[in-house]
Amino acid sequence: MLQLGPIIFGFIIGFIIGTRMNTNSENAIKLHTSSFLLLLVVTLLIAWQLGPFPYYHDLPINTAFFSGAIGLIAGKIIFGK
Repeated sequence: MLQLGPIIFGFIIGFIIGTRMNTNSENAIKLHTSSFLLLLVVTLLIAWQLGPFPYYHDLPINTAFFSGAIGLIAGKIIFGK
């Protein structure tokens, strides 16, 4: 059974942090489309290595970490400064 709590809260926290990322300054890191794709692949590998929470047996990845990264990217793309 898929646990929705960690997925929802991970996405919300990642989305909020993503909206606060500032890329307009001269010291900011510039992320392009290929950077987001690479970030998703690396995040999926890290979530797979972390594994699920000890008492969750739904997926072989850490869904909270992965949804938080997706929320971070979504917040950056939609409302990033």
